[in-house]
Amino acid sequence: MQKRRGRVLKRVLWSLAIVLVLAVGGVLAWTQIGVMAAGPEPLATVRENPAITVADTDQGIVLAPADGASELGLVFIPGAKVDPWAYAAILQGLAEDGVTVVITRPWLNLAFFDPRGLDSFTSAAPDIDVWAVGGHSLGGVRACQLATDADALVLFASYCANDLSESGLPVLSLSGSEDGLSTPEKIAEARDLLPADAELIEIEGASHASFGDYGPQDGDGTPTISTEEMHTEVTRDLDGFLAPLAP
Repeated sequence: MQKRRGRVLKRVLWSLAIVLVLAVGGVLAWTQIGVMAAGPEPLATVRENPAITVADTDQGIVLAPADGASELGLVFIPGAKVDPWAYAAILQGLAEDGVTVVITRPWLNLAFFDPRGLDSFTSAAPDIDVWAVGGHSLGGVRACQLATDADALVLFASYCANDLSESGLPVLSLSGSEDGLSTPEKIAEARDLLPADAELIEIEGASHASFGDYGPQDGDGTPTISTEEMHTEVTRDLDGFLAPLAP
């Protein structure tokens, strides 16, 4: 009887191990399939921009002013399964205006699987003392978790899952009127997790995918704002928000 129980237990354990391996393998495969690539034309404008430098580093993609005069930094976390290069074009205006931007590469293309702290990315520009952290969609949720180690928080079509209402952090939340994923309703529902003086700006005509350059996204709304207008609006809003933080 004891031997029989042992054989049954062994079979059960082997079955559980097989299920676990298949589950982990399935998750790993899913994170690598369907990654949304950066649009070639917007990316070309970044690579050809003489006003900035572009470096592919261990910490991430670093955009910096060509003259090296930078006192502010932004660590930016991509949305789920979006190529980090898809955010270079919309953030290059910030680098032109003197802010060093580090676009991270989340582990397995999902920010929730990336346990690294903020200093893992700010080390790309060690001379900068003032750092904001931000992100798009799921990347913004992760940015909220890192925000207590930063000087400010920037959200692109995103909202927090943790409570920062008493943090005293400067917060800028940019959203889109046509966003079908992080809808205006969802943004409003999570408003109480942000400080009372957080600045919320809804960009008319912007969809979820308007905050990056990776093409249309399933479940999203249809944007009515052009790529050029979107980039200009985002740069203007970020400049106005970050300028008072300069040392």
